[in-house]
Amino acid sequence: MEVNHFIFALISLSCLFSVSANVPPPVSNASSSASSELYDMIEVMSESPSPFAFDGTTLESIDDLLSILPSGVDPALQQICGNTDHPVECIIATMPFLDGNAPIEPPSVLKAGIKAMDNQTKDALAEVTRLSMDPTTPKTIVPILQTCIDVYNNILNSDQKSLEAISNHNLVQLSTELGANVENVLGCDNAFKQAKLESPMKDMDAMLANIISNTLTIGVDMVHF
Repeated sequence: MEVNHFIFALISLSCLFSVSANVPPPVSNASSSASSELYDMIEVMSESPSPFAFDGTTLESIDDLLSILPSGVDPALQQICGNTDHPVECIIATMPFLDGNAPIEPPSVLKAGIKAMDNQTKDALAEVTRLSMDPTTPKTIVPILQTCIDVYNNILNSDQKSLEAISNHNLVQLSTELGANVENVLGCDNAFKQAKLESPMKDMDAMLANIISNTLTIGVDMVHF
């Protein structure tokens, strides 16, 4: 089974489960549709009643899902991502950003994870900026959305510093920047919670938080310069 067919099939599966579970769709636009589909897919795999069937195979756990990943997924990537808290997200998020000329090792997977984080953050930034400029958005919400914009810009800044730390083999700086993003990603949702409102960015933030968690695990526990 090709990787693209596998991902497409999982996305289709997610739509079926989303309907049956009455899961509300995430806020999205053209620029963030891929990220929203990715989140929906992960949400189904994480929250669907267990066991469930996929492609003729009964899956009772994430480990079962990992066991049927297509042969195009390098075993080294499966092993590294299998040691994170969100292994499926890790594999799907990092695969498009892996350097085909570099061996699949913790540093290269970490770089791919940071690039995936950067990409997800830019999608979130585009969406929250669109909402802040939408004339139908209540004026009382705009300052909260600005907080979210600041949060995403902080994550992007930390991403660049993390990549620099990898290049410089600076584990202290790397751990600091990755750890900072764990706090940063909570900022947008916390701002809405303080206002007793539900964040329109909660689904994108949840996916981003999982990517950040994975990069922290890989960076702190697996990368040794």
